[in-house]
Amino acid sequence: MLHVLKSWGIDHIYGIPGGSFNSTMDALYEERESVRYIQVRHEEVGAMAAAADAKLTGKIGVCFGTAGPGATHLFNGLYDAQLDHVPVLALVGQVSSKAMNLNSFQEMNENPMFADVSVYNRTVMTPESLPFVVDEAIRRAYEHKGVAVVTLPVDYGYVDIPEIDVSSAKNHRVGFPQPAEADIEAAVKLIEKAERPVVYAGQGTRNAGKELIELAEYFSMPIVLSVLAKGIVPENHPYLMGTAARVATKPANEALAACDLILFVGSDFPFARIFFPQQATFIQIDIDSSKLGSRHKTDVAILGDAKVAMKQLVAKGRKRPSTHFLEANLHNRKNWLEWLKGFEDSDKTPLRVEPVFKEINRIATPDAIFVADVGNVTIDAVRHLNMTGEEQRFTTSGLFATMGYGVPGGIAAKLSFPERQVFTLSGDGGFAMVMQDIITQVKYNLPVINIVFSNDSLGFIDAEQEDTNKQKFGVGLQGADFAKIAEGMGAQGFTVTRKDQLRQVFDEAKESKTPVVIDVKIGNQRPFPAEAMILDPDIYTGEKIDAFKKRYGITDLPLLRELMK
Repeated sequence: MLHVLKSWGIDHIYGIPGGSFNSTMDALYEERESVRYIQVRHEEVGAMAAAADAKLTGKIGVCFGTAGPGATHLFNGLYDAQLDHVPVLALVGQVSSKAMNLNSFQEMNENPMFADVSVYNRTVMTPESLPFVVDEAIRRAYEHKGVAVVTLPVDYGYVDIPEIDVSSAKNHRVGFPQPAEADIEAAVKLIEKAERPVVYAGQGTRNAGKELIELAEYFSMPIVLSVLAKGIVPENHPYLMGTAARVATKPANEALAACDLILFVGSDFPFARIFFPQQATFIQIDIDSSKLGSRHKTDVAILGDAKVAMKQLVAKGRKRPSTHFLEANLHNRKNWLEWLKGFEDSDKTPLRVEPVFKEINRIATPDAIFVADVGNVTIDAVRHLNMTGEEQRFTTSGLFATMGYGVPGGIAAKLSFPERQVFTLSGDGGFAMVMQDIITQVKYNLPVINIVFSNDSLGFIDAEQEDTNKQKFGVGLQGADFAKIAEGMGAQGFTVTRKDQLRQVFDEAKESKTPVVIDVKIGNQRPFPAEAMILDPDIYTGEKIDAFKKRYGITDLPLLRELMK
């Protein structure tokens, strides 16, 4: 079985040993020079790291859990992989085949438990079939971009079987359907008729950033990205409006609200029916036919590779000169960025997030990898990380949006890209869920820069309760000094409470040869709500607008519609 994993290019696997996995641990010991066992401190961390491996490398990630609790701990990471459509193999331990169905210690009927999360789910029935089943599992995970689960009775691993080359790795191919010419021509006609077109691009445009920019410039279309697509377009490109919905920027939400056509490329954005105008003409490009029309009424559906389809649209269409709509969006973006930049040198105590991101951007290398946890830290990351292009990478838990993604993702990033700089960005809520695995970073000498934004609150939910509840309840967090905790695990720790500490701390973090935890004590200040701005005098009273501007420090931040007049 391990030889099959090797043949597919798998070089590390995450998990915690247990009695039902001992035969596999024997095999991992024998193959330790080629398939590295990574001992995590919680199986959930291993599963999330495997998902992050797949997101960052495109290769299948692998994790394992033993019978009973080891298996059930995997679910959070496996669902993250399922919903973000990446291939992961989960090996699940089981009691001896002779002890199955006898109510044995830690025995569970695991196969139905994993039915919902998986694209392939089998319990191995004979020792001889184990390599075949694992090879099939990997092929299915790649084909369906999802989770494959293989349950292994522990006694099968102690049986000698013939060494037969069963791997199909050498036959693995990646290919995509070619767009139909009629669909391309129909899309071009709609784009040429539109007055206010916008392109919304998801992670399906990864490795096609050049083509995305060429398309946007050719048709004079502002660009909006999904969160998972951050970095595909450099932040300094003037057509980039940012991201949409709540984890969003003001220019992106306004561009979408005002558009009359959306070119929706390589995305499965779940909030399209809420944040996209339903009357807008909608053109969708995707390699998965099941996604076409699933998020919005679609006028033209193009089944095919995003890069190829965008090239064909440019080849078939006429170049559009700059429009008033585009120019208004460019001004809106400029005003937004100037407003954000105005907080970068704030020495307010507790700290704002902008001075922290200024330091991250200052020390980040051209190929840095950023792993963001979920919550307010995701909003701040998409707004303030100044990514320079596709050489840098950004990852988070997208559709599943599970807290605790940061530290595991950092482990995966540094293992897969040991020469590259890796940052993890976490709130204190998410970090506390997985902080025990800072010791995993220490154990394997992974010099990750872990930044914790501590505001003593579940800030994202705090904001939701502000909007929906009569009172806030259950969102306050007991504070802790995470830097000292990290030091106790062997990492380098820094606690930051003032702006004047930031530069030296980040300089030291950049040069550190060990994992670093920077615990930044920030105020519990809600990020600017781009999804619910109180700025429009046709909707809100002057009193409400003034209160909103005062709360968020707004002096001049005009609405897009004002710039379009």
